[in-house]
Formats: sequence, C-alpha cells, structure tokens
Amino acid sequence: MKKTISFAIVHFSVAFSVTYLLTGDILIGSLVALVEPCVNTVAFHFHELFWNKKENKKNKKSGSKATLLFN
Repeated sequence: MKKTISFAIVHFSVAFSVTYLLTGDILIGSLVALVEPCVNTVAFHFHELFWNKKENKKNKKSGSKATLLFN
C-alpha cells in the first residue's frame, strides 16, 4: 500500500507540474492533477474490457484446455 500511495503522489505531482509549467495557472494545474487520474481510471476500465475480449478470442482459437482452465 505504501508503494501505491507513493506512486499516487508522484502521479499527482507530475500532472500538476506539467500543467502549471504549460499554463502558469495554479488552479488549472490543480484541476488537471485531480481530473486526469479519474479519466485514466475510466480509460483503464475500457482498456481491460477490450484486452480481455481479445484474450478470450485468442484462447478460444488456440483450443488449449490449460489456458481455458487457468484464465
């Protein structure tokens, strides 16, 4: 859990810093630092759906019983 919290702090800091450097606005930097992880979370959800669908098709084509059992 400590590593996750550490990464979250780094992520927010990078998002804020890049936006602040591009805009010079603390408010916009703060908003982007908060909104961007939320958008990424939703994008990750849809990425996982697509990825799992692709993997399931791949496993059905291979016909491997071990792959189907342990997937």
